[in-house]
Amino acid sequence: MIKKSVLFLVVVFGIYATGTKKYTADVVVYGDASGGVAAAVQAARMGKKVILVSQYGHLGGMTSSGLGATDMGDVRIVGGISYQFYHRMYTYYMNNEDAWSFDRKEDHYAKPRQTGKPTRRTKQGSGLDHALKVATTFEPKVAEMVFGELIEESGVQVIKGRIDLKKGVKKRGTKITALYLENGDQIRGKMFIDASYEGDLLARAGVSFAVGREANAMYNEIANGVTSIRPAGKGNQLPDGIDPYMVKGDPSSGLLPGVNAGLDREEGEGDHRLQAYCYRMVLTNAPENRIMIEKPESYREADYEILFRAMEQRQNDKFFKVTRMPNRKTDSNNNSGISCDYIGMNYGDDWDWTTLSHEEREELALKHKNWQLGLVWTVQNHPRVPVEIREKYAIWGLPKDEFTDNKHWPYNLYVREGRRMVSDFVMNERHCRSEKEVPQPVAMGAYTLDSHHTQRVVWNGMVKNEGDIQNRVPKPYGISYKAIVPKRSECTNLLVPWALSASHMAFGSIRMEPVFMNLGQSSATAAVIAIDDQQAVQDVPYDKLKKIITKDQMVVELPPDHP
Repeated sequence: MIKKSVLFLVVVFGIYATGTKKYTADVVVYGDASGGVAAAVQAARMGKKVILVSQYGHLGGMTSSGLGATDMGDVRIVGGISYQFYHRMYTYYMNNEDAWSFDRKEDHYAKPRQTGKPTRRTKQGSGLDHALKVATTFEPKVAEMVFGELIEESGVQVIKGRIDLKKGVKKRGTKITALYLENGDQIRGKMFIDASYEGDLLARAGVSFAVGREANAMYNEIANGVTSIRPAGKGNQLPDGIDPYMVKGDPSSGLLPGVNAGLDREEGEGDHRLQAYCYRMVLTNAPENRIMIEKPESYREADYEILFRAMEQRQNDKFFKVTRMPNRKTDSNNNSGISCDYIGMNYGDDWDWTTLSHEEREELALKHKNWQLGLVWTVQNHPRVPVEIREKYAIWGLPKDEFTDNKHWPYNLYVREGRRMVSDFVMNERHCRSEKEVPQPVAMGAYTLDSHHTQRVVWNGMVKNEGDIQNRVPKPYGISYKAIVPKRSECTNLLVPWALSASHMAFGSIRMEPVFMNLGQSSATAAVIAIDDQQAVQDVPYDKLKKIITKDQMVVELPPDHP
């Protein structure tokens, strides 16, 4: 079943990648991530001709690139196509006995039993909230298969390509009329949706955006901007006692790689820094499916000096996360002060990830890959690592049956944050904390106000990380339609479900994959209304939009009987 679906995707991409040089659609979706798929499927279901531009040739973005341990905060916020996606995950594993291995002795992920009471979602399948909780843990290849099925069933045209970062788009007044790809292809449309993690389309369309952390004062927030240095053991902080110099105790020897001399801003002030990226590694301890990791050719022992010194300060675990997935696989994320996050490596004094060319991003992504492969190899093999640690981590390798055309490595780097549109309405942490009313909600968020570290600095003579925020929100909150449309003066036929108008801190909560799918569906619905009524996206009547997305089982508010 999985192999057939993968073959289908290859055929689809092959057909459209070698077609004519000019394409036309009602709705053009740029970005093959989960929210882009949801947007494309929704617009097609509503009767429109849709083109989905796929940068990677693989559908699903992070959801099919290793992020199998889904973050959402509260399962009640998931509806519509997002719910359908997770329900298909559930039915796949429930109905395919061979798809799920379980060995209690080895503490592998157990196949769940069908339990729970029916909820209001009975029309969408089993109607079990339990099912949704189970289905948010899955293998990447199964996620890609399900996204492929949704695209195939809806008749969406898929074109593999990337936006020409120099030519960008063609506009007439405030309307985008065409999108240009690197290979010279032109895609014309009536409505455009930027579902890229970087916000590349909105930037080329002349839409205002922000990159980095705002000062708390800008939106009357308390958790934005430069953070305090958390103590050891809190917020993925490094242990105390790590000397910052190449030669311990000798400042003249220079700082360790990736370490800054100190903070250059006061707490709460804004800066240009981005929270760290990483790959969500998929590992396995099943010998028959395991490829052991070799030392990268670019390996430098100095790049892992902080790791060695952390071990000297008694850190003996949490070098990468081992969240269990089906079939003895993992979703391995950052898990401590020295782990998968390549801190401070996605920006510089005069550049950041968003300003790079496609080729430069590929080069930087390769450095992230080699950092993580080198991390695993070091923990498993390096003689400076205590034997007991090496033995503990020696069981993990790459799975033979995942990412088979990419050397078993995930397709997407986890771009946790890039550009964020600045519209007439900006979501901020007060909206997420339910301290301020959200007008015209079209989706809901519920996850922690979350940011990974942005830099390493010398603090009280030691190496410390800065930037981590993990503040819970009191309850699910609405995400405004006004936050996914640009300023009227800048563009009137573009919607932005990912790089939406939000502060750094609010974005840290909104940026979850299920929410992305929900916002993608709402964006597509608004785009279709705007086409049918021949109006700007800013003029779409909220009552009409809400009626349709609610009918489609989207969740924009919780029933009054739910806390």
